Amino acid sequence: MKSQISPIEKQCILVVDDAPGTIEVIRRNLESKGYKVYTVTNVEDAVGILDSERVDLVVTDYKMPVADGFDMLRHVRENFKDIEVVMITGFPSLEGAVRAVKNGAEEYLPKPFTDEELFITVGRALEKSRKRKMAAPRQMPADHYGLIGESNALRMVLNAVAKAARTSASILLCGESGTGKEIVARAVHYNSKRAAAPFVPINCGAIPENLLESELFGYVRGAFTGASETRAGFFQTADKGTIFLDEISEASLAMQVKLLRVLQDGEILMLGSNRPVTVDVRIMTATNKDLESLIKKGIFREDLYYRLNVVTLNIPPLREREDDIFLLVRHFIDKFSKEFGKPTLGISEKALQILEDYHWPGNVREVENIVQRLVVMAERELIDVSDLPSLMRFSAPKGASLNRSLAEVEAEHIQRVLASVKGNKSQAARILGIDRKTLRDKLNKL
Repeated sequence: MKSQISPIEKQCILVVDDAPGTIEVIRRNLESKGYKVYTVTNVEDAVGILDSERVDLVVTDYKMPVADGFDMLRHVRENFKDIEVVMITGFPSLEGAVRAVKNGAEEYLPKPFTDEELFITVGRALEKSRKRKMAAPRQMPADHYGLIGESNALRMVLNAVAKAARTSASILLCGESGTGKEIVARAVHYNSKRAAAPFVPINCGAIPENLLESELFGYVRGAFTGASETRAGFFQTADKGTIFLDEISEASLAMQVKLLRVLQDGEILMLGSNRPVTVDVRIMTATNKDLESLIKKGIFREDLYYRLNVVTLNIPPLREREDDIFLLVRHFIDKFSKEFGKPTLGISEKALQILEDYHWPGNVREVENIVQRLVVMAERELIDVSDLPSLMRFSAPKGASLNRSLAEVEAEHIQRVLASVKGNKSQAARILGIDRKTLRDKLNKL
């Protein structure tokens, strides 16, 4: 069954106050910020809402007839541990604030309060709730063929995937190394009419140029020394399905001409044969380089570029998906805990905060790599700050000084990536999106 791509649900807030005027003001303000709001004037009705609807936060008045705000707070804490509570009151006192917090209220807001104070308090409570939920081991929500997250940036990708899947047009996926371009390509394929046919991924940069043609198009017996039998290529394997050509910028001009023929005529020519073979294949390509600049340099064909770039999907880097870091970390903790036969590990809120503040130059691939190491090395059931790589514990905050040269920033970035992979230059080069020789040259300059 195909995954259904649906919009992210709004956060839901229940407001409990016996003053209809106050309820109306709070409702209008919160709805203007995109929240879904339920309103009731007593605790009894509030309990009914909690039993029947999904609620993320309760905003309750302190003084109410019959049952008051502390009765509401007690009911929530005893029955709904994942729901946060903000206590509001027209009778502020230190004693009341202490009592509210001791009984489990996340925030205490005295009347009269401004709209901005309401937004800040509600936002802070919901953010604490989100971090607490992410830190706890739990059943992950269904993902969309590996696309995990709830950020607006990822939601836009999911919407684009849904639209692209309805057609058979060629797709060019653009994005930094490690952002998950192949996962997005798979999502398009498995949501399309071609889902029952093969999805064949090829890394053009990983196959030597003299082998790439025979691998893609196949060869007939006797085509070259060692060709003892006829062998189909990846395009024939992907017939009726999708072929995904990663690092398309690495294809030579000669190979680009052959790819252009497939796109124009739907035909391939096996190595050593003069008889064309018809294939029905959707072509998706990916790159982390600027193809238009390569066209200007004469190393990428403009006509091929326009054939490949019928639909463009831009995959955002992780720094534009900060809200997804917690979900990704939790997903990989659960994945590797199971894979290595360990109890499902938890992670402290402070450790999660450091992970959120980290730059993640290697994007999702780097998250996976680091979390895998944390799970392997974990000696306790809770990952804490002391377990994180020193690179993260002592890294500069995101708002680092802007009075540094580009060379200094690049040098620091390279050193961070190398440290994160324990000096493995091949792995560092992949994360940085450059080849090993380029990395070696940059290190020599440092």
